[in-house]
Amino acid sequence: MKLHFDFTKTTGKIKPMHAVGQPPADICDDGIEHSMFRYLTEANIPYCRMHDTCGNYGANVFVDVPNLFRDFDADENDPASYDFAFTDALFEKMAEAKLEPYFRLGVTIENAHMIKSYRIFPPKDPEKWARIAEHIVRHYNEGWANGYRYGITYWEVWNEPDNEESIELNNMWKGTAEQYYDLYAATAKRLKACFGDSIKVGGYANTGLYLGYMEQDEKYKQPHEITHWEERAIYHTKFFRGFLRRVKRDGLPLDFFSHHSYLSVERTKQVQAYAEKILAEEGFPDIEIHLNEWNTDRTRETRGTTQASADASALMIAMQETKMSVMCFYDARFDTSVYGGFFNPLTAKPFCTYYAFKAFGKLYALGQEVKTTGSGKDGLYALAAADGKTRGVLITNIGEDKTVETDLGFGYTAYRIDEKHMMTKTRISTKSLKLKRFDTLYLEKNG
Repeated sequence: MKLHFDFTKTTGKIKPMHAVGQPPADICDDGIEHSMFRYLTEANIPYCRMHDTCGNYGANVFVDVPNLFRDFDADENDPASYDFAFTDALFEKMAEAKLEPYFRLGVTIENAHMIKSYRIFPPKDPEKWARIAEHIVRHYNEGWANGYRYGITYWEVWNEPDNEESIELNNMWKGTAEQYYDLYAATAKRLKACFGDSIKVGGYANTGLYLGYMEQDEKYKQPHEITHWEERAIYHTKFFRGFLRRVKRDGLPLDFFSHHSYLSVERTKQVQAYAEKILAEEGFPDIEIHLNEWNTDRTRETRGTTQASADASALMIAMQETKMSVMCFYDARFDTSVYGGFFNPLTAKPFCTYYAFKAFGKLYALGQEVKTTGSGKDGLYALAAADGKTRGVLITNIGEDKTVETDLGFGYTAYRIDEKHMMTKTRISTKSLKLKRFDTLYLEKNG
């Protein structure tokens, strides 16, 4: 196999494919424990999506609209009606770490909703909810209520309202699709009327466009009894088309569409292509697309492994070549959850997966993508960037062992990323790379 890198030709900017969700923060005696934030800064992480924020505390004090505005019957124009204390403290530390919040306007998932649900019901007055959202934006972007001027770009209306068609089973939205469309309409119109292009408003964190791979999988093409998983997939697409048609019918603002995938690299590529296809069919061919929850290896066996770091590298590289605009890995929390793929809770040190993001962050800092030929075949993925002074190359192999010829030449410093090599220097021949399955390399050259 061959990889060709033409550093005389650039193909656009390296996009923020390495953003995250949930910062590695906690509450301590004197405020916010943020000592792990430095790792995100060092990796040039640009955004952190604020959903399910800070573990168990998230449902009580951070970010969620009912935490910021605790009595829905209060006066939404009165600063005294708002409780920004904990979110302010968190955002101050994020600002110091150069992490821009990606603000999800909504609530934390309620995984125990079958026992009792608390905050996942549609707001009783969507227009008032929209005005509350307006004041939250004003607090963080315009200084209202002793606030800040952070210039937060992305404001997402709710999360996964399409999680289940059954209202009883849905752990994010105890309402109908139309009730969500109404909430989005009220909020998007209000925010764009107030703030214009100074912010981007969108949604809705689609649970998963799984029909994107099912339609191509022989297993699902054969006659069979429809499973609950398939029923959900059908509903996710139905909800998606219904949302887009409501937006088009009423001329609603929609700056970005967000969706989720916890599938493999190849299946997530199929899901993304499916999202692009539907958006084009419904009249939104050029809208920003965000994959703002993804994790290819959220199991006890694969979390923080060489495989996880290679899969993450491959997906970020693959999505760079699509219409994807932003990706947020779920997530960068620091605890025992299998979703927390960045940090080892026993050692308080990064897993090797973190270093895949750090390597991508180096390409992001370099800025301009370099024309690369040969990537995306047989599990081999490669991406290069340059800024006129420095060249960076990220290569990963999630396929079978292979030998890869390149035209990179001499002078590169190589760094290996796996469970034994946390982005540590290694000796390689750039002319002929011998790559085992799940090998990941970052190469850099000055001059």
